[in-house]
Amino acid sequence: MSVIVDAPRIEHHREPLGIGERMPRLSWRISSAPSGWRQTGYSIEVTRGVETTTYVVDSVDQVLVDWPAAPLSSREIVTVRVAVRGADGAWSAASAPTTLEAGLLEPTDWVARPVGSFRNENPHSDERRPSLVRRGFEAREGLVRARLYATAHGVYEAELNGRRVGDDTLSPGWTVYGKRLRYYTYDVTELIEPGANAIGAWLGDGWYRGRLGWRGGFRNVYGYDQSFLGQLELTYADGSREIVATDVSWRSAPSPIIASGLYDGEDYDAREEQRGWSTPAFDDSAWDGVQERHRDPATLVAPTAPPVRATQELRPVAVLTGPSGSRILDFGQNLVGRVRIRVSGQAGTTVTLRTAEVMQDGEIYTRPLRAARSTDNYTLAGREVEEWEPRFTFHGFRYVEVSGWPGDLDADAAAGALVARVYHTDLERTGWFSSSDPALNQLHQNVVWGMRGNFVDIPTDCPQRDERIGWTGDIQVFGPTAATLYDVSGMLSGWLRDVAIEQLPDGTVPWYVPVIPAVDKWTPLRPGAAWGDVATLLPWTLYERFGDTGVLRAQSDSARRWVDLLARLSGPSRLWDTGFQLGDWLDPAAPPDDPADALTDRYLVATAYFAKSARTVAQMAEVLGLSADAARYHALADEVVAAFEGAYVHDDGTMTSDAQTAYALGLRFGLITDPDRRDAAAARLAELVHAAGNRIATGFVGTPLVSDALSSGGQIAAAYDLILERECPSWLYQVEQGATTVWERWDSLLPDGTVNPGQMTSFNHYALGAVADWMHRVIAGLAPAEPGYRRIRFAPRPGGGLTSASARQLTPYGEAAITWRREDGDLHVEMTVPVGAEAVLDVEGTPEETLAPGIHTRVVPLPAPTPVNA
Repeated sequence: MSVIVDAPRIEHHREPLGIGERMPRLSWRISSAPSGWRQTGYSIEVTRGVETTTYVVDSVDQVLVDWPAAPLSSREIVTVRVAVRGADGAWSAASAPTTLEAGLLEPTDWVARPVGSFRNENPHSDERRPSLVRRGFEAREGLVRARLYATAHGVYEAELNGRRVGDDTLSPGWTVYGKRLRYYTYDVTELIEPGANAIGAWLGDGWYRGRLGWRGGFRNVYGYDQSFLGQLELTYADGSREIVATDVSWRSAPSPIIASGLYDGEDYDAREEQRGWSTPAFDDSAWDGVQERHRDPATLVAPTAPPVRATQELRPVAVLTGPSGSRILDFGQNLVGRVRIRVSGQAGTTVTLRTAEVMQDGEIYTRPLRAARSTDNYTLAGREVEEWEPRFTFHGFRYVEVSGWPGDLDADAAAGALVARVYHTDLERTGWFSSSDPALNQLHQNVVWGMRGNFVDIPTDCPQRDERIGWTGDIQVFGPTAATLYDVSGMLSGWLRDVAIEQLPDGTVPWYVPVIPAVDKWTPLRPGAAWGDVATLLPWTLYERFGDTGVLRAQSDSARRWVDLLARLSGPSRLWDTGFQLGDWLDPAAPPDDPADALTDRYLVATAYFAKSARTVAQMAEVLGLSADAARYHALADEVVAAFEGAYVHDDGTMTSDAQTAYALGLRFGLITDPDRRDAAAARLAELVHAAGNRIATGFVGTPLVSDALSSGGQIAAAYDLILERECPSWLYQVEQGATTVWERWDSLLPDGTVNPGQMTSFNHYALGAVADWMHRVIAGLAPAEPGYRRIRFAPRPGGGLTSASARQLTPYGEAAITWRREDGDLHVEMTVPVGAEAVLDVEGTPEETLAPGIHTRVVPLPAPTPVNA
């Protein structure tokens, strides 16, 4: 068998076009190698223009290795191939090539200026109608390459010669615009014709100047101008380059989009269309001039992750008729996206689409949307067939009420005329799980769909109501599951840069990033446990799952500043026992009007997280070779652990808050140091689970930890009892109620089928789905034992009456997999270890075994299956 090396990957990019890294790191997977083969060295072949240089390195590393050549320059196109050497000294064939291209790396590369309509220049105006901008230009013969570099104040879609540029949407996304405004690079070579051409863009409010926040919210948070920044660069065979940039020569006009907002939806009047507006033959003499805006080129940055795209289409599974006579489409899945319609009818007819996650009393139920209108209106132009989809909004929905439809909207007509298009950041899927229990499988699917719907450029909390912001606590607890299910390395490392930007000078990490105005409890910004700890724990999660020391280096200052703040707040006592805290948010026992009033003392939660973050910063310093920092923060962590034990843990292992979250924190964060007390605490946690009828008694903080606390504490049967419970509150209660995503409240839908009356009642919230990572690691038994899965731990813990389970993980080294089944009292296990990694097999009752790359099977005797609800 020959050694086959896959084409190298560039940093965390799926498509390395217009990248912002001057010295991008490289990774590669070895898809085939003889048994026992090990890499001892690699060569990187770098072709720049006509010159090829090969760099040979003696190393076993193959993930995020240093760029070997001189830094990239703006616009530079480089081809990279990799070969590897085995222990016998023989080299593999070179990999397939990867071509990467740098974006505009210097502020001086930008000559474009943002341009927009004069109509949008008044910050106090109610004029919200979006604009179109365009200009014509000439291209010579001999064009070899054309690139469009584009961004906006607001959101945009570009067109060239009547054709859409790219397939991204809601670009440039949501960042802290004053410090980091993303631009995207498009290869538009095939869209340019010799002679006359035209370029233009649709504009929308987006996050930049659209409505953000709760109950009415705020507009113009980042600015009032709606403008496009585009720089089209044409490179010819003779080496010359021409630039067509946004400037005062562009023209503007109102678009047929009458109004558009992320929360409210889009109103579109097809009668207002100017057909062919982005083609060279179009006469724009009646259009207005443009207003040139200010933009600091130093804030323009290349993306680190894929953009938001449509990744799937769903057709209605049913057309329902409500008691009022309404026609309602059921798409069978709570999703995030938009509805595309194909319709024929008279000019002036308006089709209205109202979206909702749930129904009640036979009609769509919109109260959980709060002040989000979540409605799209399309007014027909009267053409034979018209196709339309909103451009600059997104909705969280399963059901769509359709009114104004010309003709009868029966099931057959709807199947061909209305399609739900699923939108989210186009991340690569990396983790899969299955078991013999269909309800568990559905729970896992719900977690996946919930993540897809809440990863719309930033990690949001919900996709349907007037909120949709980047809560730091939610992604802190969900980070391990996110990093299991998808390659979030580029997206979340980019978002963490905004966390560091928004962090206050004293070290306070905001509740949500980017920060938007708010009232009541969120203003002024105050430090809060679990939420602020995203600065320490999320970078560490990305390091553990993707082997990326770069994210630790980039975020280490932010992480240290957070922990230093906690040290000042706690003082000599090392107990963080003052100030505002959310605690174990949405504990089911908390009153509906006070979700922070949990069973577990909120200051116990705060001190526990202080200890965890201090320890994590010490570990980060160790990885980065900062020995003095490591020693200092380890010592601080030891002090906090001692203070925690003294204040919150009794001599017999019980805790001052005799609640599940307290024990889960103490056990999972290493805060109960005596082994006997640890065993007693784990036993008490299991008692509490059974005393609650195996129903959930934890909120946002405890839920991601309680299953691990039980299983690692020798209480695996209780962990299975907890996850397999079907009565409310429980994970499978939601499944039994027909959920297709994870809810915000355990009882967002009450047992009688009505919607929870609370103000916070989202049916698509990912935080409580954090248990999926435990399902992969413990039920199936696949986990990283070293950062980046360089060493894999196969440690299945069968129980709960399951007869089989499996997991697959696309690691940085290749696919790792495990499948197990019970048969005749034995456990049959099959495992796959990718080349470049190794694994350890840990099955209870047998010695640990190290596994080399390849496929392995084992049959292990097991005790009788653990009964459910023992």
